[in-house]
Amino acid sequence: MRLGVISDTHGLLRDEVISKLEGCDYIIHAGDIGGEEVFERLNKIARTFVVRGNNDGDSWGIKLPCYKEIEMDQVLMYVVHKKDDIPFELREVDLVIYGHSHKYSEEKKDEVIYLNPGSCGKKRFSLPLTMAIVEVNLDRIDITKIDLEG
Repeated sequence: MRLGVISDTHGLLRDEVISKLEGCDYIIHAGDIGGEEVFERLNKIARTFVVRGNNDGDSWGIKLPCYKEIEMDQVLMYVVHKKDDIPFELREVDLVIYGHSHKYSEEKKDEVIYLNPGSCGKKRFSLPLTMAIVEVNLDRIDITKIDLEG
């Protein structure tokens, strides 16, 4: 199973992001989507799971869940926007996906993988534009960082 993992689009869905997401079975967006239009475009590519970010305060975004638990191929994922909102104890979670900082991060702690795909929308600060592709095969998780600027 191939997952496109993005965050912090802030209303801008770049052509290069769309091309990287084509062929994904699912898309996971870790918040700060920037409007229903972005979600609808993503959902045409593949079924899309989203959580609310701190900038998703419009009438559509405010209805989004603050976190989401997703199970696929025996892999349990926990998706939230801010790293500070990750519960201290996560039972049986294999992969935690979060955003907010606009900075790519991937680390493994106590057998749990923590992934921030960075930002792939509007350029913020001096941080690069990034996203991730996650391959889930039964209980195996492989992550590929995608640098959208070269």
